[in-house]
Amino acid sequence: MITLVLEAATYAGSVALVSDGRVLAARSVAMRGREHEALMPAVAEVLAEATVAMAQVERIVCGAGPGSFTSLRIAGGIAKGLALAGGISLVPVSSLALLVASRDGLAPGRYLGAIDALRGEHYVAAFEVTADGDLQPSGEASLVPSSTLGEFATRTGTALVAAGATSAGEMAPQAAAAARLTKLIDATDPADLASWEPSYGRLAEAQVKWEAAHGRPLAGT
Repeated sequence: MITLVLEAATYAGSVALVSDGRVLAARSVAMRGREHEALMPAVAEVLAEATVAMAQVERIVCGAGPGSFTSLRIAGGIAKGLALAGGISLVPVSSLALLVASRDGLAPGRYLGAIDALRGEHYVAAFEVTADGDLQPSGEASLVPSSTLGEFATRTGTALVAAGATSAGEMAPQAAAAARLTKLIDATDPADLASWEPSYGRLAEAQVKWEAAHGRPLAGT
């Protein structure tokens, strides 16, 4: 199955075209500090490199967060638009799962994916990598203080795989890692395109400030 994957839980976004566990083409782009949005052009580039027309894409996979509100919103919007236009399914996959799957030399064992949530915290979730290389979640994502991240990994018996949220130069979940998550993706129900949104983890900073200033929730949230 030809699958187009978009991931942007941090400021380092990526796009990949995968098929049957193989990466056909991939691109990484900065999600911040650019004059123009770069993720959609990267989609065109990977399709061109693999000589695959959008009409041949059978599924969209989108990193579902948690992570950077703005970056996730851009990726989610593009993924939904492409899925709607092509009449194909959109399958959300945890960005923390993509992060763990992005690690080189992923041996069987327990891993803790961690993405910087800013404000002195990290989003974390545990995963089990089986002897045959399958990755399965071992619980829900949560927030932990960044200062206790190493201690938390030790206490839970997991190997830490951490990513920054603010720098494109730090480790980040990669769209191409979806090639290692075929069974997990195949077992995930497609999203309802009318209602699906990425899991932002918490409200955007601008919304927090607006609600604090006005003393009420922002309409529509």
